[in-house]
Order: sequence, then structure tokens, then C-alpha cells
Amino acid sequence: MTEIRKPSLLQAFIPITTLVVFLSINVLVFGSGATDGPNQIALLLSASVAGIISWRLGHTWEKIEMSIVKSISSAMGAMLILLVIGSLSGTWLLSGIVPAMIYYGLKILNPTIFLFAACVVCCIVSLATGSSWSTVATVGIALLGIGKTLGIHEGVIAGAIISGAYFGDKMSPLSDTTNLAPAMAGSDLFTHIRYMMITTVPTLIITLVIFFIWGFTIDTTGSTDTNQVLTALDQAFNLNPILFVVPALVLFMIVKKTPAIPALLIGSMLGGVAAIIFQPQIIDQISEISNDGVKSSFVAVMKALAMSINIKTDNAMISDLLSSGGMAGMLNTIWLILGAMIFGGVMESCGLLMRIVEEIIKWAHSTGSLVASTVVTSIFFNLTAGDQYMAIAIPGRMFADTYRKKGYKPELLSRTLEDAGTVTSVLVPWNTCGATQAKVLGISTWAYAPYCFFCIISPLMTILQAYMNFKIRRLDDPAPAK
Repeated sequence: MTEIRKPSLLQAFIPITTLVVFLSINVLVFGSGATDGPNQIALLLSASVAGIISWRLGHTWEKIEMSIVKSISSAMGAMLILLVIGSLSGTWLLSGIVPAMIYYGLKILNPTIFLFAACVVCCIVSLATGSSWSTVATVGIALLGIGKTLGIHEGVIAGAIISGAYFGDKMSPLSDTTNLAPAMAGSDLFTHIRYMMITTVPTLIITLVIFFIWGFTIDTTGSTDTNQVLTALDQAFNLNPILFVVPALVLFMIVKKTPAIPALLIGSMLGGVAAIIFQPQIIDQISEISNDGVKSSFVAVMKALAMSINIKTDNAMISDLLSSGGMAGMLNTIWLILGAMIFGGVMESCGLLMRIVEEIIKWAHSTGSLVASTVVTSIFFNLTAGDQYMAIAIPGRMFADTYRKKGYKPELLSRTLEDAGTVTSVLVPWNTCGATQAKVLGISTWAYAPYCFFCIISPLMTILQAYMNFKIRRLDDPAPAK
């Protein structure tokens, strides 16, 4: 039997350093095209380096492979959702649902309040559904289209959308991460949610104030004439409020705790039906068949579900906006997620990730330093393991005993895991969340990340309150009133 040795700190950092170097070079050389393949290769090469170190430490290929498969399996649900979202965006475009959202949204919103309103709308929808992904893929896409026609920078729009969506993802009892964090820390769901309000509400208020003030600084003198946009949409599509029945049904299913994949798949199919009923002229345009209604409908809907489509209008800007990659458009992102899961699996198989975290825990002496260590660890796993579930689950398992021994209630840990692990995942281009939202919105993670104020402020807020010793719950405290 080969002796299994514990990795040194240097060995643990070698694959991380390799990954950072490759990713940095890719950004410099390929720019926004780095996620079209170079970053995926960087993850695989870094995983190979980690695999060599693991083999040198005495681990077998069978064990490494098993860890890779386990890691990929943990992200399989996310990848399936991503594929369905690709189909949903295609049929909702074909049916006129997204154009209708843009059309009626332009009639209601104006540049001054748009960012504030977009963030609030996404907060409400995500809180009701418990899903940031579903929120961004439905109302988020429509809001992005509205904001772009109002002349607002797309990165700022995406920042407002994602900030609102991740507030709901963090606070909704229907959210998987909101249930995962207290399970890992040993708390209960509603104690966890109530305690999160102490850090989350101030963070959201600051975020909304920023977007509200920003709205008064937006220069729209060179923006698109909304009347021209409204006319172009009205001429291209048969727009009416009945189209909103489809997204309303999808949101209703998600609120009623229908699993995301079936709900989104049903939404995709209903979008195809709505396209056949309401948009026969668009059906003919996409299928390029005009003398056979049945064949034309089948071809157009299948293209929208599976392939890239682009709807032409009299307005060039609107034509650029009305495009979708379908399910196939998500394959590059799934490749990126697979690469991240392979890297995370190899790193975890031989304890390389655990070795780094052990070193971090040594610095945790005060409440502030313990919380800060947890925040750093969660962000570290978002960067290295490429998945928010690992950024919650692994630090949760590791720190639970430390928090208990130091006399803190488990909700302090569960709150910190969400304040750091859940919301920062979307800021990492190769993380499942960052890769997904970038693909769904069609905007580079680097472009929107600086404007995701809620996601940036959340980990800072939880560290600040910990160092201030503000409402820190200890095991010897009396139970809070219910």
C-alpha cells in the first residue's frame, strides 16, 4: 500500500497559482473571448497540475476520478437548468413574450428610476420564487432590453438585476442556498432568515440608494428614441397582454415549489405554443417556410428551443437585441462549469483545499477575525471550486465545530456563509453562477461585476458588524423572542 501523505501549504497553492496565471494571461490575450475555450483549458490544465501533486502524495487515479465524478454530479442540476433556460429564452423571444415585456416596460419606466425599479422588481420576483437564475432568465432579460433601449450601460443594468435577484436568492425560504446554509451550520431555516436580516437589509438599502442616485446622473441625450423602438416592436410582433399568461404561470409554478427544471421546461413549451398562436409572421421568418404552416411552426419552434435565432425588424438596434442562442448557446458555459468542477474535484480529493483552509482558521481569534476567516474561505471556494454550493457546504462543515467551541450560535455561521458564499459566486467568471448569468444576459462577468453592489457590500457588511460586535449571538444568550 502506498503511504498517503498530507500536502504542504506550498503544494496546495501550486494549482491555485497555476490557475490564476492562466486566467490572467487569457484575459489579457483573449479579452471577453476567454470564456469561449481558453478559460476551460486553463481549468483543465490546473486540474492536471493538482492531479500530479495528488498522485505524488500517494492517491490513486481511481480516488481522484471518483472525486471528479462526485464534483460534477453536484453541479449536474445547475447544468440541466442552464440548458432549459437556453430553450426558454428562445421560445419566449419567438412568441413575443420578451418583446412584450420590453414594449410595456418602456411605456412605464424612465431612465431616472429604471435602475432602482429594476433592482426592486428582481428583489420581489426572486423572493417569491427563491431562484436568482429563474429571475434573471425571465424578468431580467426583459429589463436588460428595456434598459439598453433607454441608453443605460448594460453592465450597470445587469448589476441592478443581479443585485435584486441575489437578495431574493439569499432571503427566500424557497431558495436552495437558504436551506443549505443553516443545514450545514446546525441552525434552523427561519432563525437563519431572521438573523440574516440584520446584515442583508442595510446592504439592500445601501444598494438601492446607490442605484436611485445613479439614475439622476444618467445622460440619455444620445440614447435611442423610445418611440422608434416601440413602433419597431409593434410592427414586428403581435403584442398583447395575453402573452404575460405564460411567465405568470411559470412564476406561479415556482412559487408553488414546482422544481425549477419542470417549471422552466413547461414555460419553454408554452412559449412555443404562444409563438404558433400569436406570431405566425415570425414563425415564417425563422423557419424560412411560407407555404406549409405545420412544418413552418415545427421548424421555427425547434430552432428556438435548440439553436441560435435572430428576429429582424426595421430597427437595427432592436434586431441586435432580439436574438437567442437556444440550448446550444449554453454549451460553452456548461463546458466552463465542467472544467471548474473537475478542478474542484481534484483539489478536494487529496486535501489541497482543506490544507489552505486549515491555515486560514489559525488566524481566527476574535469574533471579527473568525467571521472574516469564514468570508475569505467561502470566497476562496467560489474562486477555486467554481460552485456556490461548495462555497457554503465545505466551509459550513469545517467551521461548525469552531463556532460552537468559541461559544457562538450556529446562525452566526449560517448567515456568514450566505453573506459570502451565495452572493459572491456570481462575481466569478468560471463559477457556475458567474458563467450562467454572463451567458443568460449576454454580458461578460467582468462587465457587470463592478456594479453588483449588493453582492460586493454583503461580505463587507457581515465583517463590519462582527468587528463591531453588533448583535452577535452567543450560546449563553437568552433565546430571542418569537
